[in-house]
Amino acid sequence: MRLFSRSFLGMLLASSAVLVSAASLAQSAPPPMVGDKPLVQVKPHKASREAPMKPQSTAVRLQACLDIDDQTKERLMCYDAVIAPAPKPKAPKAKTVTDCRLTKEEDERLTCFNGFVESMPKLPKS
Repeated sequence: MRLFSRSFLGMLLASSAVLVSAASLAQSAPPPMVGDKPLVQVKPHKASREAPMKPQSTAVRLQACLDIDDQTKERLMCYDAVIAPAPKPKAPKAKTVTDCRLTKEEDERLTCFNGFVESMPKLPKS
């Protein structure tokens, strides 16, 4: 039993030959020229005209961590990105927010940061 006729197979072969030759011609075309020089595309300078961003204060970056769910590893990682941890076996009671980095236990360190950051007055995020 024949599934395809000869004419169908011939048309299939011819159309695939045309598609392959068209693809090879498209790839071998030279780049567009302007006179005797190749056309060059220039990207605009986006940062040169804009004012450089002012770095945010530590307090603003710490307050941004409050947007993350409370009592999660992600919030602690956010705090640790702002103030790098330096745990000590017997850390003294924290008197400032930077003292929280000395607390070894993660849950205690998170609670320490939360206590200081939540009591800070809200600062503008500019």
